Amino acid sequence: MAITKELTEDKIEIVGDYKSIQVRTATVIKEDGVELTRSFSRKVLDCVSSVKNADDSWTHTDTDISGESTEVQGIASAVWTTTVKNAKKAANENAGI
Repeated sequence: MAITKELTEDKIEIVGDYKSIQVRTATVIKEDGVELTRSFSRKVLDCVSSVKNADDSWTHTDTDISGESTEVQGIASAVWTTTVKNAKKAANENAGI
């Protein structure tokens, strides 16, 4: 009786004007190759995070994707262009994030 746990990124979506990447991970528990349970978790990656400093200036930080799968890294590299990042920075500042 062998119980295994498999994690698979089963859905990757690009959404919104600033190309957020949504990654859904399926966790599958199997016993002797037969699926017992399947559950899902999701995370959203934005190209840039922004912080307003005490002097009212802004600090923008590109999202570190080095820990993501090769597939997610490739998608981020393709869609997170300089134009998209600059638009996201401006939107964050306008929203006062």
